[in-house]
Amino acid sequence: MSGLTLIVVLLSIAVFAVVLFRLMHLPPVLGYLSVGVLIGPHSFGLFPSSDATAHLAELGIVFLMFTIGLEFSLPKLTSMRRVVLGLGGAQLAATMLVCVLLGLLFNALLPAELQMPAPSWLALGGALAMSSTAIVMKILTEKLELDSMHGRNIFGVLLFQDLAIVPLLILIPALGSGGDNLWLLLRLGLLKAAVVLTVLLGLGQKPMHAWLTIVARRRSQELFMLNLLLMTLGFALLTEIAGLSLALGAFIAGMLISETEFKLQVEDDILPFKDILLGFFFVTMGMQLNLPLIYAELPWVLITLLVLLIIKFLIIATLTRAFGNSAGNAVRTALALAPAGEFGLVLLTLALQNNLLNEKVAQWVL
Repeated sequence: MSGLTLIVVLLSIAVFAVVLFRLMHLPPVLGYLSVGVLIGPHSFGLFPSSDATAHLAELGIVFLMFTIGLEFSLPKLTSMRRVVLGLGGAQLAATMLVCVLLGLLFNALLPAELQMPAPSWLALGGALAMSSTAIVMKILTEKLELDSMHGRNIFGVLLFQDLAIVPLLILIPALGSGGDNLWLLLRLGLLKAAVVLTVLLGLGQKPMHAWLTIVARRRSQELFMLNLLLMTLGFALLTEIAGLSLALGAFIAGMLISETEFKLQVEDDILPFKDILLGFFFVTMGMQLNLPLIYAELPWVLITLLVLLIIKFLIIATLTRAFGNSAGNAVRTALALAPAGEFGLVLLTLALQNNLLNEKVAQWVL
């Protein structure tokens, strides 16, 4: 099949799947995942490798990080610093620590081929600590619970998780390098990120605002949209050239625009691109799922699911109570944040690419 034929087939199946899942009142994300499973190398094999859609998936992540950057606000972070830095930071650290401790315990119970060193369990803990910003925030908004006590807790933790993506994107490749160079690579990565953030945020805000004003005065929707795509992908390219991730550059572009009066217009314009490209990201995640292996290992998959949900629920509920919340608010906060999120999939894929995870364990978690 030619490249164009593959794309048309993929789009056709995706449209059919999303319509079908909408008719069943189920999230379209499940439709995209199902498409990935069907066309992937472990099922009908229409796409023998996920390389054909890998770049589209990367764009999906870029636009997701851009929209998260748009939502980021330094005044909001300052006003909620106890929840964001306190509860959010404690949740991430506790989840990663518990994952390492349990992983080392499981090493004594698992067969030799499934055992993993502490850095691998740490990377896995970072992936599992994430919750779904897109889904949880949508539910809170629809139920008008964003300003409730548990709504503020959930939003604060999600905001910290979104910020934590940046160091985790640096940490996981450094863990994969291993050896005596681990701390050197980690310090170098954090130093690069600090320099890039300082330069782009410190020097980019005024030029960004001035340029957007010039473009907006032309009163051309087409020009504004082209300029928006250029800035998002341009910043992503700059950070990639600096040896950092594409996602970091998109996040910085979103942060810069969030401080201008064009924020709401940008959110409306970018939404269709983000949703469609993020759909392709979920398709590539589905393509990684090995159904024959999952079927053969189904008891382990179900055990993994229960263990992860219960442990994460207990960690979040305990920490929320420790921060002075009622038992009811602690339970509501934990129920919303216990399931994993889309960036957990990003970090899981990154850990696999850096040979940190055993393939079978990664499939159970996936």
